[in-house]
Amino acid sequence: MQQPSNSVIKSPLHPRNKHRAGYHFAELIQTLPELSPLVKQNQYGNWSIDFADPIAVKMLNKALLLHYYQLIYWDIPNDYLCPPIPGRADYIHYLADLLAQDHHNFIPTGKQVKVLDIGVGANVIYPIIGSTEYGWSFVGSDVNPKALKVARLITQANSLLKGSLQCRLQPDSAAIFRHIIKPREFYMLTLCNPPFHASAQQALASAHKKLKNLGKLHHPNQKAILNFGGQQAELWCQGGESAFITNMLAESVTYKRQCLWFTSLVSKKESLAVIKQQLKRIAAVESRIIPMAQGQKISRFVAWTFFRPDERQQFCQDVS
Repeated sequence: MQQPSNSVIKSPLHPRNKHRAGYHFAELIQTLPELSPLVKQNQYGNWSIDFADPIAVKMLNKALLLHYYQLIYWDIPNDYLCPPIPGRADYIHYLADLLAQDHHNFIPTGKQVKVLDIGVGANVIYPIIGSTEYGWSFVGSDVNPKALKVARLITQANSLLKGSLQCRLQPDSAAIFRHIIKPREFYMLTLCNPPFHASAQQALASAHKKLKNLGKLHHPNQKAILNFGGQQAELWCQGGESAFITNMLAESVTYKRQCLWFTSLVSKKESLAVIKQQLKRIAAVESRIIPMAQGQKISRFVAWTFFRPDERQQFCQDVS
């Protein structure tokens, strides 16, 4: 078999993103030989995997995490969210830039930079990337005890994550920061990949659309397989992402002196109008909508703070 080469990503990722040049399949297979039978030439003659196959997506993620992020072990149940690594890395790098703007364009690094990951999931993607790239420490919350059990197993198996990730169960599915942020705790950042859909039916319709775009939907009644997996709390909630982020914005007011920047991914452009209205209601000192591009998908995240620029500069100075 011809040696696999790179599959180039056309749209640029963040300049510091390790995955800007695409997937180096020859190197990834050397790191994880089990990936080899899943890598084939596509219709364009490029080496790739079948992104409609959840097992192939999971193995690619595992290879990427072992190869680029110094892990020795990573595994999640087959029906749990397995997000694309390049896009998640972009979020971390843009968050680093956000902090740098308050720190004379230098990124604060080290465990003293504490980050709260809302919905850390079984995959612990953000703590893995954030601790590898910048040495940050994380608290990861989740409503799913099984997901946290898997997250703790990954943490214990990798020396990189020991002392860098603390997992906390969110006992109230309606709460976001409540029960998680403790008195006198202070975070430089919060991040979140919220449930995008408003119902299970909407999530399945999205899966059908993805399969169709990938050329894998051969019959309208074909059952959709979620190629990136996902449990209910990871995929949908009442009101979808706009309702989730609106609640997050409202709840952040209670903890406004305990976090420098609150942030969340926003998948749907249509959600922005509601989010901007809520930003005005909570009287954030400053807010930003920061665009990101991964492949053909345009994404973004919202960031807001209750601290003045001089206060933010002082906090960043204190942790450096």
